[in-house]
Amino acid sequence: MSTTTNLLRAERIKLFSTRAPFWCLAIALLAPLGFTALFFALAGPEIPATVGNTQLASGNGRTVLVVLAILATASEFNWGTMRLTFQAVPSRVPALVAKAVVIAAVGAVLGLVVGFGSWGLATLVQPDADLALHSGADWRSVLGQSLVFLLCAVAGIGVALLLRSVAFGLTAVLVWTQVLEGVVIFIPGAGKHIYQWMPFHAADEFVGAGGGFATGALQLPPAPLGPWGYLGYFAAISVALFVAGVLVTARRDA
Repeated sequence: MSTTTNLLRAERIKLFSTRAPFWCLAIALLAPLGFTALFFALAGPEIPATVGNTQLASGNGRTVLVVLAILATASEFNWGTMRLTFQAVPSRVPALVAKAVVIAAVGAVLGLVVGFGSWGLATLVQPDADLALHSGADWRSVLGQSLVFLLCAVAGIGVALLLRSVAFGLTAVLVWTQVLEGVVIFIPGAGKHIYQWMPFHAADEFVGAGGGFATGALQLPPAPLGPWGYLGYFAAISVALFVAGVLVTARRDA
């Protein structure tokens, strides 16, 4: 086997050597699917049944995936296994890239299942609603989850490499996703404009999660970027976090 294949195989084995990844993947899948089924079962006529709205709960799955990426990376520093990895791969960068490839691939598959699963459940709960994938925007809402989840995994690895602590990494991510991005919109005057540049809001804008319903409820100003512009913005942040984490890790003791 080539060195690259061995690195990928080693990272796959390490990722699934404990129960935590399986629990995280189960929660990341069941949470958005369950919420979507409940939402469409209870939704009244005032809430439009759109393809974008089938992806309203995808953010829950993305957050759990970031948690998984942090656990899989930062725990290696906590337990000292990262030191053993770097002894086997002194240049460090190939090992970190292999880890990112494996976890990002898992994220891409998870996003695909969440996207199509949420859409499929919504069509079952409301069979009379027009939820067919007619347009490119409809396909982007469902299929685009794969890209967004992939990038979330990369961002989570970057945060873990920078902080090197499961506790600090999880605290930073959960406070950001569950508190800061929701609170910043209430800052008088500039809050709604700042919110337009929040990373996970950018991910929602790409997939159209919530469509006009979500935007109207928040009374946001017109979006400064289009869907693909928001994807590029979110990708730039995710890759920047990962690159920064790799550079810091390459220069610090394990």
